[in-house]
Amino acid sequence: MSSPEESVAEESVAEPDRTAAELQAENEDLRAELRRARDHDSRATRQYHRELELMPYQAELLKLQKHLEDHNRRMVVLFEGRDAAGKGGTIRRVTRYMNEKHYRVVALGKPTEEQRSQWYFQRYVAQFPTGGEVVLFDRSWYNRAMVEPVFGFCSDEEYRNFMKGVVGFERDLVRQGTTLVKLYFSVTKDEQQRRFDRRRDDPLRQWKLSEIDVQAQEHWDDFTDMKYKMLKRTSTPDAPWMVIRSENKHFARMEAMKLILNAVEYEGRSSELDFVPDPDIVASGPHELELMEAERIQGGRFTV
Repeated sequence: MSSPEESVAEESVAEPDRTAAELQAENEDLRAELRRARDHDSRATRQYHRELELMPYQAELLKLQKHLEDHNRRMVVLFEGRDAAGKGGTIRRVTRYMNEKHYRVVALGKPTEEQRSQWYFQRYVAQFPTGGEVVLFDRSWYNRAMVEPVFGFCSDEEYRNFMKGVVGFERDLVRQGTTLVKLYFSVTKDEQQRRFDRRRDDPLRQWKLSEIDVQAQEHWDDFTDMKYKMLKRTSTPDAPWMVIRSENKHFARMEAMKLILNAVEYEGRSSELDFVPDPDIVASGPHELELMEAERIQGGRFTV
């Protein structure tokens, strides 16, 4: 039987090898933790600076809102586009500092049987602003121009009637004093898939992923065809479409704010801010049609 001194000696001999292995594992864990911390800090810093960049435009939106209130004016902003194009995040930034008493975000669900028997625009009209109010539609009556026909939620006749009637409906809306801003968020197929994958893997975003989202990639070309028909028919001088490339969500949000601010001549407009839309991100409806038609001529089909 070995003495206590011998046992200690034996442990001291074995300790270096065991400790070295443990230290190596600990160092690897520490390095991984440091990398995660640096990545987190980097993302947090980038996010902080992005939010700072938006704040001057958000301050201008408050001035716009005050102008609408003072002059009893009405404003409607439509946010349209493919699933995962960045509509919801943009709406949250646009309204972040707004006076809650004078704006509403409307995201209507599936119509009831009673609503299906009504004039199509009726449930949207019921949500329209009163004087001094802004209403932002997270998807709008243009569901009938894209989502419904692609998934068979409306008949061909219902679709045709909508496309015939919507131009006059919007013309009357604008003629009677409502400022109408129509924003279409455009995202590539690969980026949409990446965002869907993130929603699927992130427990905090899984609620965003619906059965319709799952099928969106399968119907990509169908949606593109409907987008072309919608822009061609419904982008008018009275109610033009503005297309926003939303690959970079931050830039898309900033450009959306500029477009909303440019729709109204309000008091106290900053002389220091750049309100000119970035042509690499924003395109008018007619310009987007030109690009799509050029793609079809060159490649035989639309791709955006």
